[in-house]
Amino acid sequence: MIPTEDASARKREIEEKLKQEQETLSFIRENLEKSDQLTKGMVSILSSFESRLMALENSIIPVHKQTENLQRLQENVDKTLFCLDHVISYYHVAKDTDKIIREGPTGRLNEYLACIAKIQKAVEYFQDNNPDSPELNTVKVRFEKGKEQLEAEFRALLTRYSKPVPPVLILDAIGGDEELEGEVTLEHLPEAVLQDVICIAGWLVEYGRNQDFMNVYYQIRSSQLDRSIKGLKEHFRKNSASSALLYSPAVQTKRKDTPTKKVPKRPGTIRKAQNLLKQYSQHGLDGKKASNLTPLEGYDHEPRGVKHLSDTLSDKHGASAGKDDVMDVEIDSYIHCISAFVKLAQSEYTLLTEIIPEHHQKKTFDLLIQEALDNLMLDGDNIVAAARRAIMRHDYSAVLTIFPILRHLKHTKPDFDTTLQGTTARTKNKLPTLITSMETTGAKALEEFADSIKNDPDKEYNMPKDGTVHELTSNAILFLQQLLDFQETAGAMLASQETSSSASSYSSEFSRRLLSTYICKVLGNLQLNLLSKSKVYEDQALSAIFLHNNYNYILKSLEKSELIQLVAVTQKKAESSYRELIQQQIQTYQRSWMKVTDHLTERNLPALQPGTKLKDKERQVIKDKFKGFNDSLEELCKIQKVWAIPDKEQRDAIRHAQKKLISDAYRAFLHRCANMPFTKNPEKYNKYTPEHVEDMIDKLFDTSA
Repeated sequence: MIPTEDASARKREIEEKLKQEQETLSFIRENLEKSDQLTKGMVSILSSFESRLMALENSIIPVHKQTENLQRLQENVDKTLFCLDHVISYYHVAKDTDKIIREGPTGRLNEYLACIAKIQKAVEYFQDNNPDSPELNTVKVRFEKGKEQLEAEFRALLTRYSKPVPPVLILDAIGGDEELEGEVTLEHLPEAVLQDVICIAGWLVEYGRNQDFMNVYYQIRSSQLDRSIKGLKEHFRKNSASSALLYSPAVQTKRKDTPTKKVPKRPGTIRKAQNLLKQYSQHGLDGKKASNLTPLEGYDHEPRGVKHLSDTLSDKHGASAGKDDVMDVEIDSYIHCISAFVKLAQSEYTLLTEIIPEHHQKKTFDLLIQEALDNLMLDGDNIVAAARRAIMRHDYSAVLTIFPILRHLKHTKPDFDTTLQGTTARTKNKLPTLITSMETTGAKALEEFADSIKNDPDKEYNMPKDGTVHELTSNAILFLQQLLDFQETAGAMLASQETSSSASSYSSEFSRRLLSTYICKVLGNLQLNLLSKSKVYEDQALSAIFLHNNYNYILKSLEKSELIQLVAVTQKKAESSYRELIQQQIQTYQRSWMKVTDHLTERNLPALQPGTKLKDKERQVIKDKFKGFNDSLEELCKIQKVWAIPDKEQRDAIRHAQKKLISDAYRAFLHRCANMPFTKNPEKYNKYTPEHVEDMIDKLFDTSA
């Protein structure tokens, strides 16, 4: 059982909680009632607001729609007015642009092009909207007038600012002077003018539908290209004397006021060779000139009574020498013009690509270079023709004018081909045709020169009286020496005429062997001709001296230059063969003294016994021997004293050998006759001492006596 007190307490506790819960419930109910009242008030307010909005909307929406309609109408009116203004402007284009079109684009190209654009739009408008209107014809005429003005401006700009490139600038451009920083740039048009020309050309292509300006372009630029090259040529002609100073590689002084130029080196002996060979062809073959010796190391004097060849040139061929000077200038000029053409053509193509549309560039460039290229090829053909005429006159020096040009043409050909890439086959073939023509002419000259050496006539009055070197020999050697400077070119000339399968390779070694064979052929022909010429001399000893001098001159010339190495390509023993020939001629010459030494032999010389006297016949034998020796010695010395051996070493060696031979035999003879009383006046017969005989021999070949 739960105690009564605890139950009462429990009851009171429950009643208190119940009372609290009831109070809470009453509070909630009050609050709910207040919330319901607030909600009803808000709903009432919202309902009132909604009704008011609906009333406002019903009054505003019609106004808004009316405003939108008014705005749309305003826009339509503006657009209509704008269109009307735009259309009306087309009707005024002709009038508005009249002044600008009449005055032309000069000095205001952008403004002019903008004006042309307006006219073009007017043309398009009338064509689309009113093709029968008179305004269309008006704007068309105005457009054509504007296009003509642009074409005229294009021509005027090119004509006014296209100037020939100055010769000095061309020389710098093709020279590649190391002292100049970077590559020389050729500026054909001022930058501002170039941009105007490019702009006009672009408009004419895009809007003008006109290609006539391309013809104008190539005609004007072609003329300037040709004038530039002609100006360079004229520069060489006018300054032939000073250009040798200004542009010679041997001159170290640089010009300070103008760009510098290095000229490809040409052999300094070509002009001399031309003069010598020209004289040979004019006199040697005609038999009007005595021979001469070209100075060579070891040759200390000239033959007596014969002028040096250069003196003869000065005396009789001054005009010819002057002509050769002009020819040298022409050769240098042509070589430089070839290089100038390549450089200028490359520069022209660079300029052309900025102005002419891509698909027209190759054709326009082909037309542009034709005049200058044709003139260059014509000059080359004239050089070949002149060489052919000279060769027909047996003036083989003319081939020397072809060598430097041909070498330069072949050296330049790769750049030439690159520059002409894209041109017609006819244009590309012009240079190869000229090269082939020069090779054929040069090869013919070489072969005819070899034949002329073989067939030079044996004319007595053309032979050196003193047995020195024949002009044929000196000229032949000099000609061959010139080939050393053009070995590859000369070899290629000869190879170009070969039809064998080995020639198809066209290798440098093959060309070198051909050149070696050719030189050996010339030397062989020369040797045969000299042998034939030597028979003109009645004196066999003089004939031997003549052959000795010529063979020795040939050998010395071969050894002094690279000819000996070139000859050795096909003739390994050429040097020893010439030495044998020289020795043979020395031996032949020495046999001429046998008529002197024959008088000194013991043949018929009496054997004197002690205490016996010589018979009259025996005394006469001794007298005859002395007299024969004296007479033959005097005769030989008198004759041979005027002969010449220009090579000092050979001259001294031959004298020494002769002195030893004669003086030894003479001393032995005097010793045998010392105790033979064959005369009461021994000084009458014993005229010379051995020392005197040696002095007489020492004066042999003394052209200064």
